Formats: sequence, C-alpha cells, structure tokens
Amino acid sequence: MFGEEAGRRRVTLTFDNGPTPGITDKVLDVLAAHRAPATFFVVGTQLQQPGGLDLARRAAAEGHRIGHHTATHTLQLGAAEDPEGAVAAEIAAIEYDIDMLAGINEAESERLFRPNAAGGVLDKHVFSPQAVRYLQQHRYTCALWNCLPRDWENTETWVDHALADVARTNWSVVVLHDLDTGAMDRLPAFLGGLAAIDVEIVPDFPDSCLPIRHGQLQHSLSHLTNGDG
Repeated sequence: MFGEEAGRRRVTLTFDNGPTPGITDKVLDVLAAHRAPATFFVVGTQLQQPGGLDLARRAAAEGHRIGHHTATHTLQLGAAEDPEGAVAAEIAAIEYDIDMLAGINEAESERLFRPNAAGGVLDKHVFSPQAVRYLQQHRYTCALWNCLPRDWENTETWVDHALADVARTNWSVVVLHDLDTGAMDRLPAFLGGLAAIDVEIVPDFPDSCLPIRHGQLQHSLSHLTNGDG
C-alpha cells in the first residue's frame, strides 16, 4: 500500500522527544501555515510537564499523528539488564495514555512506536527479543527513519543536511526534535526548501522504515536486536 515507486519525491516529517512548551506550539504554527502533516513521537515524561499533554492534544486535533517514543527516553530496550522490566516501564506503562491521544480505539487503528536509539544509532541496543515480541503481540507499527540531520547538534546547518538527503531519496522519513535547542527556528526554511524542490509531504511511512506493521514482522530486526529473539 505504501510503496516506494519512482515519481515525485515524498517526505514524512517526524518530531521526537517532545512535546516541549514554547517549542512544540511554534512547530505546530509553522506546520499549519504550510499545511504540512507530521507525526509526533512523544515521551511520557514530557507529557507530564506543565502544558505537555495539552500540546499533544492540540497536535492530534490539528490532524497530526501521535506515536509512542517510550516513557522516559533514558533506557534502550536492547541494553536493559531486565528486558521484561524495561518493556513494562518504557512501553506498557504509558500505552493507554498514548492510545487515548492518538485516538486508537479500534483493532484497525495504527499504533505507532519509535524506539530510543541513543543519538540515532541503529544497532543491537535498539531492541530486546522481549520488546519485539511485545510490539508484535500488541499490534504495534514500528516506525524507523532514513534521514537524521542531527538537528540537536547542527542547530544552524541541519536544513542543508536534510535537504541534501531528501534530494537523493525517493521517500525520506526525517527525524527532527521539538526541543529547546534553537533548531526549530529553521523549520520554516526547511519546509520552504522542500516546496522549492517540489517534494510532497505525506503522513504515511515507506515500507522500508516499518520493520513491524500492525504486529506483523515485515523484515528482519536481527541487526537491531540484542539476542536471538
């Protein structure tokens, strides 16, 4: 359904590690001005901050997708000494809250999860076998990425890096961070750059970035899993 056939280039915008009052609200304003859909992969502790839950509700009300990006973003599932405990604490603990935000109330709804990859490094610390089984059993869709301009480090230059990546990829999943780094001040320039090269911003994800879809394993996660899972 969501193939990657040649044609007009596409971009899926994603924002991780928020919501952040004073930042996410400005991001939502910019997205609205450009009529650009996005997915916000929210962190449980950020939702608990004053104003955090309201921002996530606003994002959902404005048509953006809400995904689960762990409860604390402090522990990689594949690096946990207690893998079962990590699944309970980092995924299950806030599952209901994320479902309510995302409007998931039917078996057909897509429950999105993005793991903590510690600086975007996709290695065997990303998952444990226990986490993979849980995501499958609970019908998650796991959304990874193929464009990481490291905006939290390259706060002034990330736009150039991202546009260069997008220009050579048929369908890019871009990871940005709605955090208080100053990087989001450049979001209008990025969206303007996408328009200038006639890239379509879409809400869906390419198959190559969905190793698990509705609980079904789409391709191997052995390179991202610590163990035999």
